[in-house]
Amino acid sequence: MAGAQSSKWPDRWQGPGGYREALAIGAPLMVSMGSYTLMQFTDRVFLGRHSASEIAASVPAGIASFLFIGFFMGVASCVSVLVAQYAGACRPERVGPALWQGVWFSLAAAAILAGLAFLGGPIFAWAGHPAQVRALEADYFFVLTLGGGFMVLSTALSSYFSGLERTVPVMLVNLAGAALNIPLDYALIFGKWGAPELGIHGAALATVAGSAIICLFFFALILLSPEARLRHRIAALPRPEPEMLLRLLRIGLPAGVQFFLDILALTGFSLLVGRLGMVELSATNIAFSINSLTYLPVIGLSIAASILVGRSQGQKRPDIAQRATGNILRLSLGWMWMVGLVFVLLPGPLLDLFETAPGLATLPGDPAFADIRRMGVVLLRYVALYSLIDGVSIVYFGALKGAGDTRFVMLTMLAASVGVLILPAWALVESGTGGIHAPWLCLTAYIAALACAFALRFRGGHWRRIKVIEEAPGPAGGTCP
Repeated sequence: MAGAQSSKWPDRWQGPGGYREALAIGAPLMVSMGSYTLMQFTDRVFLGRHSASEIAASVPAGIASFLFIGFFMGVASCVSVLVAQYAGACRPERVGPALWQGVWFSLAAAAILAGLAFLGGPIFAWAGHPAQVRALEADYFFVLTLGGGFMVLSTALSSYFSGLERTVPVMLVNLAGAALNIPLDYALIFGKWGAPELGIHGAALATVAGSAIICLFFFALILLSPEARLRHRIAALPRPEPEMLLRLLRIGLPAGVQFFLDILALTGFSLLVGRLGMVELSATNIAFSINSLTYLPVIGLSIAASILVGRSQGQKRPDIAQRATGNILRLSLGWMWMVGLVFVLLPGPLLDLFETAPGLATLPGDPAFADIRRMGVVLLRYVALYSLIDGVSIVYFGALKGAGDTRFVMLTMLAASVGVLILPAWALVESGTGGIHAPWLCLTAYIAALACAFALRFRGGHWRRIKVIEEAPGPAGGTCP
């Protein structure tokens, strides 16, 4: 039996959808998402050392801002689905028009986000957070949302490369953005190297500047590529193409709504925890920041699943799509096991990174870090518990998205976010039942519900019959010349 089991490994490693291909595409995306994680994590470490109130404000405000930005990013990310399916169907001349519709959509999104930036004050007044946190939350939200168009545009531009399975450029650009963001954060938060000390406002400015720089890098790589200009018609007049734009919106709007609902659920969760007190809010926000070390790299694998499933559907080879998804799921679970063990065995050193530096002034109402740390150890155990379940949910979500099954994902997210997370957590918090454990148990149940629904949907095979791109005369698929 041992020999039979080991013989499967060479088969799983080689060929379309094997571990080798999954890692070739997914590993750079894991590093890319890891660089984004590093930017967020460093932001919050710096803010935690500047003021406990600023770290308490940064996560709810950041999530609330991303609630709006994420909707548009979810739509723009579906450019990769179109690119992958057109590439798989050997229709390179349709790749450029697909990208340009993502660019036009991003410009419209930037204008809408600029108007939404003024909603921060009313949102955090309604949340009922402590007074010293509200102004900080509104400021952070305003700057991030005002500059959110850069994040949407960078998503559309990176989707060109990821859809073509060229994930190394995506990795290099994101690493460059992370490298530039960290010194900007340090200078603008603490007032170093001649910059003003802006605290949480400076952290937001640094994030927006980093996103703008990433957009410039992607544009330069695309416009300088001979293949992009000649085969993919990037140099053609970049006008809106209604049919292609509608195709993007048909699969992208449900994906955007799903993204919105997922972030809305986390936003509501964070706001509800804030009603329990500053210690609970700060500990939850730190736990979420550490949790990003787990799930954002797995989102890189999820994007790889979308790319491989999209290409396979363009080739009319759903068997390869299923094989790739299974292999990526195993890689995801291996990563989650490793990081979850760290959270259980070494929570203290991770939490200590967020302790306010000795000698720095604290704001009125800042809680003692020792209390935050004690609660953070408990919350990291919850993170370790649901990490494996989250790995299943994230990978199957990516596979369904690559096949264009975004409407089911949207409806599932709506039902689970309202019925499993927000309403039960609200009832428990308002009744004073269970303390900090009640909302965190609801969060774990929410992630488990999504994992079960997405896994059953993919295994059911409905996605095999979904058509995303238009039919064209010629070969039904295969290897492109």
